[in-house]
Amino acid sequence: MKIAIVEDDINMRKSLEIAMSDFEEFEIKTFKNAKDALKILDDTFNLVITDINMPGMDGIEFVKELNGRFEVIIMTGNATLQRAIESIHLGVKDFLLKPFDIDTLVAAIKREDTIQKVQKTAIKTKKDNNGFLGSSKALENILHITDRASKTDASILLLGQSGVGKEVFANYIHKNSPRAKKPFIAINMAAIPDSLIESELFGFEKGAFTDASEAKAGQFELANGGTLFLDEIGEMPYNVQAKLLRALQEKEVRRLGSSKSVKIDIRVVSATNANLIQKIKEGEFREDLYYRLNTIPINIPPLRERKDEIIQIADACLIQNCEKYGFELKRFSTEAKEELLVYNWPGNIRELISVVERAVILSENNEIQASELYLQNRK
Repeated sequence: MKIAIVEDDINMRKSLEIAMSDFEEFEIKTFKNAKDALKILDDTFNLVITDINMPGMDGIEFVKELNGRFEVIIMTGNATLQRAIESIHLGVKDFLLKPFDIDTLVAAIKREDTIQKVQKTAIKTKKDNNGFLGSSKALENILHITDRASKTDASILLLGQSGVGKEVFANYIHKNSPRAKKPFIAINMAAIPDSLIESELFGFEKGAFTDASEAKAGQFELANGGTLFLDEIGEMPYNVQAKLLRALQEKEVRRLGSSKSVKIDIRVVSATNANLIQKIKEGEFREDLYYRLNTIPINIPPLRERKDEIIQIADACLIQNCEKYGFELKRFSTEAKEELLVYNWPGNIRELISVVERAVILSENNEIQASELYLQNRK
């Protein structure tokens, strides 16, 4: 880790140089004033440690000049509340009061080093996985199939428990398809009253029913040229299923109250956590619609079968929530990580995201303990 130390007091500067030379993992470069430091600092440096009260440019002005390019630890022997608040507003994470022992400084540096490593890992993971928060062999295998399917217009049926990330996959399919620049429309069948699903999907003309004061396009028309994601497809009323099948077969829809059909060009991705084969046997789901939607089935395994993603996802969510709530970056204790790994995650990724957000808010220190996950040993 390459560190710049800016300190105008020669004795203090030399003392820090000597003390820090004992730590091989740190590469130290010292400067007697901020202006000299600004001439040398480049992206090879990981951290800046600076005094506040210096001749010429003081520490606060120096931090302003850095403009967020580096993480900063401030040290001073003349701290005031106003100065502390000002430095915090500039993004300074640590504020050390002189005199301090070298162990205190090293602890602050190592804490910052850990934060930077976690941030880099989370950013790299998200970039490498096209927006997915984690990576695993299981996810890699699913994405291989998904990538091939995305390039076509074939209907895709996403299968898996609630909370495994089916809408994330649907978005991924759209963004990696030839339709990426066209609309992506998501509609949850379970969230719409049965009486409104038909008008929501296909639209209606003015006067089609009592409250139809003006015409409205349905989700099929709004998604024209792009992708329509039908989540919880197993909850679609049986009487609407026939109209959906016709729309997919004929590639046209007819608004309620209209005698004219509207041509549509869409790709349909649907998802369910229900057993559609069982629903077919019970007369609740049309078999012909099932085969129309199920050209390419993609089964997303539950989080408990993707153990190597759990800590990756948890770390990424931790960073996001610390930034969201303006907290100093926290970390999980070893025991907390073990608890995350052995827990069964019945709510899958959605539950993990919720657990991490709660722990960030309720934990009293920067290290989140196992007890602060509130998992109640449910395995």
